[in-house]
Amino acid sequence: MTHLSRRKFIITAGATAAGTLLVHGCSSSTTTTTSASPSAAPAVNVAAGDTPEVTTATLGFIALTDSAPLIVAQEKGYFAKYGMKDVKVVKQTSWATTRDNLSTGSQGGGIDGAHILTPMPYLMTTGKITDGKEIPMYILARLNLDGQAISIANTYKDLKIGLESTTLKSAFAKEKAAGNAVKCAVTFPGGTHDLWMRYWLAANGVDPNKDASLIVIPPPQMVSNMQEGQMASFCVGEPWNAKLVKDNIGYSALTTGELWNKHPEKAFSMRADWVDKNPKAAKALVMAVMEAQMWCDKAENKKEMADIIAKREYLKVDAAAIAGRLQGTIDFGNGRVEENSPHVMKFWQDFASYPFVSHDTWFVTEDKRWGYLPSDLDTKALVKKVNREDIWRDAAKAMKLPEAEIPKTASRGVETFFDGVKFDPENPEAYLKSLKITAMKA
Repeated sequence: MTHLSRRKFIITAGATAAGTLLVHGCSSSTTTTTSASPSAAPAVNVAAGDTPEVTTATLGFIALTDSAPLIVAQEKGYFAKYGMKDVKVVKQTSWATTRDNLSTGSQGGGIDGAHILTPMPYLMTTGKITDGKEIPMYILARLNLDGQAISIANTYKDLKIGLESTTLKSAFAKEKAAGNAVKCAVTFPGGTHDLWMRYWLAANGVDPNKDASLIVIPPPQMVSNMQEGQMASFCVGEPWNAKLVKDNIGYSALTTGELWNKHPEKAFSMRADWVDKNPKAAKALVMAVMEAQMWCDKAENKKEMADIIAKREYLKVDAAAIAGRLQGTIDFGNGRVEENSPHVMKFWQDFASYPFVSHDTWFVTEDKRWGYLPSDLDTKALVKKVNREDIWRDAAKAMKLPEAEIPKTASRGVETFFDGVKFDPENPEAYLKSLKITAMKA
């Protein structure tokens, strides 16, 4: 497979500029570094012999609701609690920026770890998105389940396009026949939103490589680009789907939890060399993130969480745009309003924090499906190399978590998608063979 160049990943002019900037080269309007207030930090809780090798780490995040665990760990002093008192949480302008800054590392002015799309550490480790240079990465925790959506421009509202849509294929075919490109925006090629969009299109008979044109737009720019008529649809995390509805520019056709119930989403990932050099510090970071996830998942903390992450240095949006879907009320913008949605974003419940090996196996398999990874790649070996669920378990043990909150195995078993397709992590090849639309050669 040809290596995917950095330039190819960045479509809009704004993203092109953002994708080439490193943390210390960005303006204050796009990159913010924050450190926990000492007065806000709980008492240090580091067991004897577990003192971190370093007290600092530079972690990146994108302006999305699911970055909350990193932001809360900073704001509530959890990093400091576990001995990581000098952590910096740095805003990134796009996933391409995140990739570039991880490739550079903090010693070169970049970052050590990040809130990240789960497939990206695999694409970086194999060199597929880093111009052929392998950047070994580890996934230390999952940050959330569910909480994303696929939204549609209001020009398609009368077609009532939804999860299962009989009008989607014909609508796109009509546009294409008229000489119009049907653009569907995602946040990064081979990333979670790209895979949700592709799965949904293919399940409804639309070949994403032939019947539509997938473009890349950074999450915070999705709404403005749809307002300008740049795309028919986009897939992104919150709060941008909710903002789209609030601004009456489009509507949500589906939440990704409807596509795959309790699906894994973002991950907490770090450069492998940093973790290997600082294993105790890495565990301390995971413990802080885990405690933040517990806090984020409590109903009584949702409003405060929305207020925290809405700040200018983080998401820079109205807290009300975050709170609704965060609390389980989803206004789809097409007359459908769902209260107490089972597909609300989850940070801790349902083992949301644990990085299941079976889930990473699906992401690697699906990236094979669409040609982002070679079809002959040893999936099991790659997942074993990147997924460090053992560090999560060590952190859970150190925190003395109840056994009920720790998965018994690294597999969640067979997963079922909305169209009835099943994925058995023990037999990914059978899954690939069952798919009607794929970029893999027969």
